[in-house]
Amino acid sequence: MTREEKEIIVQDLSEKLANTNYFYITDASTMSVARINAFRRLAFERGIEYKVYKNKLIKKALDTLEADTTALEGVLKGASGILFSNEAGNAPAKLLQDFRKKGNALPLLKGAYIDAGLYVGDDQLDALTKIKSKNELIGDVIGLLQSPAKNVVSALQSSGGKLAGILKTLSEKE
Repeated sequence: MTREEKEIIVQDLSEKLANTNYFYITDASTMSVARINAFRRLAFERGIEYKVYKNKLIKKALDTLEADTTALEGVLKGASGILFSNEAGNAPAKLLQDFRKKGNALPLLKGAYIDAGLYVGDDQLDALTKIKSKNELIGDVIGLLQSPAKNVVSALQSSGGKLAGILKTLSEKE
């Protein structure tokens, strides 16, 4: 690969990393080609892009980011693949977990970058699957805001019915 080709790859990868709020770096060093293709196919079905890059090219691309990604640079050993997700920060983690449930121990998670937060190590996978997406958080907030109003409205409606029933009963007695 020529220097110009490497520069183009680093530039494209830098742009992709800068425009993506969620990316995961995985260890693909001991995976067979068939397993990598199966994993790539599963990722494609879920709308997640998976590409394998050389570590030096990933390091150069990470250096162009404004965020501090030095912790991720430390895990770049062996063959590394990057999962890119635009929809949800937990989607790649769920993909890795589902792929492992099918009897595949790999790929291992080296690190993840989620909304300027860094997660390093495969032991972080469970925590990453529990992260909520922006839309899920907005839905939770709206639900919490609507809950007291619904309670007040239902209390007024049920109290109004009771009050009308009591008044009707009292008027019928006399």
